[in-house]
Amino acid sequence: MKKQKLLPYLFLHILLFVFSCGGIFSKKAAGEDLLSLKWILLYGCLIAVLGIYAVGWQQLLKHIPLNIAYVNKSVTLIWAMIFGAVIFDEKITPLKLAGAALVVAGSLLITIKRDDKEGKP
Repeated sequence: MKKQKLLPYLFLHILLFVFSCGGIFSKKAAGEDLLSLKWILLYGCLIAVLGIYAVGWQQLLKHIPLNIAYVNKSVTLIWAMIFGAVIFDEKITPLKLAGAALVVAGSLLITIKRDDKEGKP
């Protein structure tokens, strides 16, 4: 894969990381009193993250096919698992790790297979 082709995928995964951060703000806000200052700030951050994601996603679709972008979106499950363990002290079980490996393998297979087809006449 050429360097020019890798940049949109790198941007995609940075964007998906940003999108996953929205879950942190959402879960933290759920533990606060409704309409308290902290709740408003956390939901404000969530809305900002979703706005950045929405604009970035639309720009990204100019460079990556929609079906490939959506397949790679499943990687947000892995970020959620990591954030859950690091920030919220949730357990990562062997079954969760196996599921994460399947998600990564599936995303890679579909993305690489699609890229191979584009190179053929």
